[in-house]
Parts: sequence; C-alpha cells; structure tokens
Amino acid sequence: MIICIDVGNTRTKVAVYENGTLQQLVITNNEKLVKNISRQIQGIENCADIILSSVGNLSENTIKSLKTLGNLIIVDHHSSIPFKNLYSTPHTLGIDRIVLAAGATLKYPNQNRLVIDAGTCITYDYINKADQYHGGAISPGIGLRYKSLNDYTANLPLEKISELHPYVGTSTSTSIQSGVLNGVIAEIEAFIDHFEHLDENLTVILTGGNSEFLVNRLKNTIFANPNFLLESLFLLHKHIVSND
Repeated sequence: MIICIDVGNTRTKVAVYENGTLQQLVITNNEKLVKNISRQIQGIENCADIILSSVGNLSENTIKSLKTLGNLIIVDHHSSIPFKNLYSTPHTLGIDRIVLAAGATLKYPNQNRLVIDAGTCITYDYINKADQYHGGAISPGIGLRYKSLNDYTANLPLEKISELHPYVGTSTSTSIQSGVLNGVIAEIEAFIDHFEHLDENLTVILTGGNSEFLVNRLKNTIFANPNFLLESLFLLHKHIVSND
C-alpha cells in the first residue's frame, strides 16, 4: 500500500494505491488527516508507505504522527527527481511544481511536456524531451481573480464560476464572468500556443481543481487529470525508492 498526500493551499487530498491501482481518494483537512490515514491502514499486515507533498502549513505534531503510521517520505528540494532542474533559483521552486514536473517526466517519457495546474494559482511548467526543467509561469487562479475584484473595489460583487460567460457581458455580473473566465481561457491557450511553436510535439497535461471546468473550453488537445499531482506522487515514490 502506498498512501499519497497532497497538502495544498485550500485542501488536502489523500490517495490510496494498492498494486499500482488507485483504490480510494479522500479530501480532508489537516486536522483530520492522521485519523483518515489511520482508518485506511487498519488491518494491513505490512507497514504502509507514505509520500507527502505540502505547500500548506502542516504542524510538526501531524508530521510526527504520520511517521508512526508508516514509512514517510516528505518531498523537498533535496529529494531525488527524474529531471535536471534548470530553474535559476531551484530552492524557491514550489514542491507541488517539482512533483508535477516529476510526474510528467515519468509518465510521458521522451516528450516535450507542459503541465498546467489550475488551482488557487495557475502554474505552467515546461520539461523538454531531454528531461530538462526550464521553468514556467504563475498567475492568479479563477477564485483569486473573483476575490481580488471584490476585495479591491468598492462595488463589484463576489462571483463564482458560471457556465454562462459570453464575451459581451450585459450586466456587472456577466461582465465579471466574461473578464475572469474568458481571460483565463485565453491565457491558457496563449501559453499552449507559445510552447507548441517552440516544440510541435508537445504533450499538455491539465490538472488542478478547475481542470474539469476548463478542459472542454480549450481548443487545444490536452490530457486532463484533476488528480495528476497525486498520481505524480505515486510515480515519484517509486523513483525515490529505486534511487535511494
């Protein structure tokens, strides 16, 4: 059993893999994390393997408790990775971006890859077919764009994702929807177009909380997997153990 934990900015996901297959996916919070994992490993004979990626705040007590539940690997900037990191400030590269780049490298070998994570922020990460990580971009996610319009203006309401987002908004609400949603879609397509001009044979992976909303609205051919970070943790666990 391999338990993959993704501690994000807004929520924590736990994936349980057995014999290489995803058996269960749990969305929880940090306070209930240890209890949920304890429930998952009840009755198993062998010690569970646990791999953790965190961009959120996880207390030392939680980490100590996780160590009592199994063989814990915490992904950090010193972990073994399957690509060469060419980022000019490698120690500042987010752990989530490292894991996603590793997953793309391991799942799609010998390809140019662009990983787009549409969550709290939208991140873009480019790894070429020589397994060299070059970097990418970070921009505000959909929720942050709505919230900033509400927080930093006097009269604009706080909106949520809507199926209706025509280019010409006929009210304040639909104008916000147009600006935020069409803006995000145009941004993502522009990044994909840029990297496709650099490398025609480009594999694009779209993940994150808003990936399912976006996938059918993008004109480009992409692989959509909202839980790609968890799958990447599973793949990275095997790589780390093999290279330990």
